[in-house]
Amino acid sequence: MTQRSGRHYRGTGIVAVCILLGGSALAVGQVRIGVGIAMPGVRIGINIPSYPQLVPVPGYPVYYAPQLSANLFFYDGLYWVLAGEDWYYSSWYDGPWYLAEPELVPDFILRIPILYYRSPPAYFLHWNRAAPPRWGEHWGRAWAERRHGWDRWNRRAVPPRAPLPSYQRQYPRGRYPGADRQQSLENRFYRYTPRDAGDRARLRQAPPRSGPRIAPQPNPPARERRRPEPPPSAYRSPPGAMQRPGARPPPERSHPAPQGRQENRRQENRNPKQPPAGDERRGHRPPPDRPPG
Repeated sequence: MTQRSGRHYRGTGIVAVCILLGGSALAVGQVRIGVGIAMPGVRIGINIPSYPQLVPVPGYPVYYAPQLSANLFFYDGLYWVLAGEDWYYSSWYDGPWYLAEPELVPDFILRIPILYYRSPPAYFLHWNRAAPPRWGEHWGRAWAERRHGWDRWNRRAVPPRAPLPSYQRQYPRGRYPGADRQQSLENRFYRYTPRDAGDRARLRQAPPRSGPRIAPQPNPPARERRRPEPPPSAYRSPPGAMQRPGARPPPERSHPAPQGRQENRRQENRNPKQPPAGDERRGHRPPPDRPPG
């Protein structure tokens, strides 16, 4: 199989292997597997009823669970599981699990030979069981270029294995703590400092996700706050004038009279005109006086 195309069947196919139908709780070493839709930080369908038996992988700083029918490993203080197409990690043996992108899976997890996968996926079947999976062929050339050298290491200088969190043995299914209590128990009983601090830092910086990928949606546009419009009667429009809807007309201004007219009005107010008397009132003027003789 070549590079994946969209991981089309993540969260869609459901494969269930049920052990003990209608019986009591599952015994140690039995596991039910189901790959279904999952949300971030919850179960992905791999249900382990109690703390599993973990055995070292010879020549690797990794443990695996030979009695489980799941691809469960323990490396550098974390559990790792391959379910379907994806790798998940957790600090507790039964989750909750968090999705790790292919770029963030540690090298020694990728180097585990196929022989130690208890439930290998179908695309492993044609590869050498004594060698690690061909992740570069599976995840594509771009991934192989970014993770160049993941399958090469000095086998004489393998780091020591991390101590097992055996305190989790006293927390089977009936007493299994929730995610909020798991952290406090881990801080109290398992004070291990990860050897590969770079891998752990990248996992913490990446947003924990699992299940189907959802493209980010754009933020909705912010609503504009409109000012209340005054009633139409508050404005006067000159006859015949056209205005745009919602436009506020300019305030009316009183135009002053010319300066000459103002002076004439002032003079008229000071010296009012007297009505004509006698013949002048009727429009008749007397003849001018003639000199004598």
